[in-house]
Amino acid sequence: MSIAQTQNITLIDKLVARNLINNIILVVAGVAITALSAQASIPAFPVPFTFQTLAVLVIGSTYGTARAAITMGAYALVGALGLPVFQGASSGWNVLFGYTGGFIIGFIFAAALAGRLAELQWSSNALKALAGFVMSTVVIYGLGIPVLAMNAYGSDLLAATNGMLPYLAWDFVKAVIAAGVIPGAWLLVNKLKK
Repeated sequence: MSIAQTQNITLIDKLVARNLINNIILVVAGVAITALSAQASIPAFPVPFTFQTLAVLVIGSTYGTARAAITMGAYALVGALGLPVFQGASSGWNVLFGYTGGFIIGFIFAAALAGRLAELQWSSNALKALAGFVMSTVVIYGLGIPVLAMNAYGSDLLAATNGMLPYLAWDFVKAVIAAGVIPGAWLLVNKLKK
């Protein structure tokens, strides 16, 4: 194993070998987990409360940069192509380019950021993990709110931002949950490996 590989070990690397078959299985599993988390939702306008952000944070911080970004990219692509993986079992390019599309694209970049921070060992420390998860969530909002503004609020960025305020607490709770689960998983895996 090279020095570069040992510096970029993620939680999943402690459990499965890095190879093409395992990477494909992980991507498919990550897409399925994200799709299931999209179906667990609480109706709200214009965007329902879902568990997708939690899935993005957990997948990002366990898979690492590349696998996480590929997983979320695959999620967006298979949904756009017609598999019912988006919220409410919806699919299609109209969803990807609709009012929630910016959030879905944001998942790719947020997962990559969470993955990169995990490679830098942020995910094994609860406070660093929480900071990383908050930053990753900000990425989702940064891409999602402008698209939401254009589609649901007639380009009124202030209205879209105000419309997203109720979601901040919900997404912070998801970041806290992930910041408890992932470092706890690191402790468990390290104990099992000893």
